[in-house]
Amino acid sequence: MNGFPTQNGAGASVRPAGSAPSTRSSLEPSRGTPAEGSSPGTEEASQAFRPRRLPPPSGERWHGTPHRVRIAGCGKYLPARILTNQDLATFVDTTDEWIRARTGIHERRIASPEETTSSLSINAARGALATAGLTPLDLDLIIVCTFTGDYGGMPNVASVVQHALGANRAGAFDINAACSGFVYGLGVAHGLVASGLHRTILLVGAETLSRYIDWHDRTTCVLFGDGAGAVIITGEATAEATAEATAETTAGANAEDPPMPGGLMSLVLGADGAGANALLVPAGGTRLPPSYESIDARQHFIKMDGKDVYRFAVSTVPDACAEAIAKAGLTVDDIDLFVLHQANVRIIRAVVEALGGSFERAFVNVDRYGNTSAASVPIALCEAVELGRLKPGDRVLVAGFGGGLTWGAAVIEWSPFQGVTDPA
Repeated sequence: MNGFPTQNGAGASVRPAGSAPSTRSSLEPSRGTPAEGSSPGTEEASQAFRPRRLPPPSGERWHGTPHRVRIAGCGKYLPARILTNQDLATFVDTTDEWIRARTGIHERRIASPEETTSSLSINAARGALATAGLTPLDLDLIIVCTFTGDYGGMPNVASVVQHALGANRAGAFDINAACSGFVYGLGVAHGLVASGLHRTILLVGAETLSRYIDWHDRTTCVLFGDGAGAVIITGEATAEATAEATAETTAGANAEDPPMPGGLMSLVLGADGAGANALLVPAGGTRLPPSYESIDARQHFIKMDGKDVYRFAVSTVPDACAEAIAKAGLTVDDIDLFVLHQANVRIIRAVVEALGGSFERAFVNVDRYGNTSAASVPIALCEAVELGRLKPGDRVLVAGFGGGLTWGAAVIEWSPFQGVTDPA
C-alpha cells in the first residue's frame, strides 16, 4: 500500500522497489536495553523496561496556579524527496497546469521508506526545543496531532517521540482532528498550562499522508504531502499567583517585572459529524476492519468529495475566523498575518477576502508542500518566523479545517524566543 504504483507483466499493481518494508521486525517498538546479565522474561529485564520518572523541577509553586501562556519556540521538518506535478503526470492522468489551476500546488514532499510520522515529529521537536532554549527533560507533556500514526491504533505517536527524545518526565498522547488537529491541540495545551497543571508542553502536528494516498486516484493523490511542525507551549505565573505562593513577594513587586509578551488571545472550535463521509479513510477501523475485500476495494486510502469539502471550507471557516478575531477584541485590520491550513490556495484567498483582509497578509506555502493536514499550520508558522514575516508582538490568525468535519481558529500574539534563532 506504500509507494508509487508499478505493474507486473499481467498489469497488476505490485510493490515498487525501495518501498516501506512490512516485516514483523519493523513493527516492533524500541523498548530499551535489558539489564546486564538478565535474560528475556526475568524480573530484572522487566524492571529495565519501566520508564524512569524524574522528580519535578524545584523552585516556584506551579501546580494549580494560574499562568500566562506563550509559544516559546517552533521547529519544522520536511522530507528531502520532492515530487513535482510533472513527476505525477508520468503515472497519473493529470497535468501540471490542471493541478496548479485548481490547487496552487507545484510540488510536495514525500517521506522515504525509512521515515515515519514519529521520525518526522522528532526532527521538528528538536528544532522547537532548540529555539526555546530547552531540553527534553524540561517537558511535562507531549501532544502529537495526527491521523497517520506509525502503528494501526497503538502505541500512540507521542509515546514514540517521548522515548526517542529522552523526555522522561513527560506524559504523551495523540489528538486526531485531521487537518484541524493542531488548532485543537493548541487549545488543549493552552488550557493545561494556563491552569497550572503543566509547565511546558511540546505540541506537534505531523503526517505521513503518502502512505494513505491512492496513487491511482488523481482527485486526491495530487493534493497531499508529508511533513511535521512543532511548537513549545509554556507559561509564567501571574502576579496574583506568585504573590499568593510566595509570602514575601507582593503584587506590587511583581508589577515591576512585566510578563513576557505573547499568547493565545482567543479560540474557536467546531465540528459537524454529518459531513464525516466527505473526507475519510473508510477501512481499517471497527466499522470496516481490514480484510481482503477492503484491500481489493482500495478502502484503506483517503477518499474525498472535493466539492463538498470546498463548499464547507469557504462557508464555515470565515465565520470561525471572524468569531476568533472578535473574541480577541480585535478587528481584521489588527491581524498582521493570516496562517490558514494549507489545503488549497483558492480556499486561503476566499477566506481572507471574505474576512475583508488583504491576501498579501496571508502566508502561503501550499505551492511547495501541498496539504500536510495537521502539520500545515505549525510548518507555516515556523517558516514565517524564519522568513521574518512573523515577529514578536505580531497578531497572527491561525485556522484549521478538514475531516470530521472539524474546524478551529485562534488569534495568537507572537512571542520572542529565548534559544537559537536557526536550529538547523
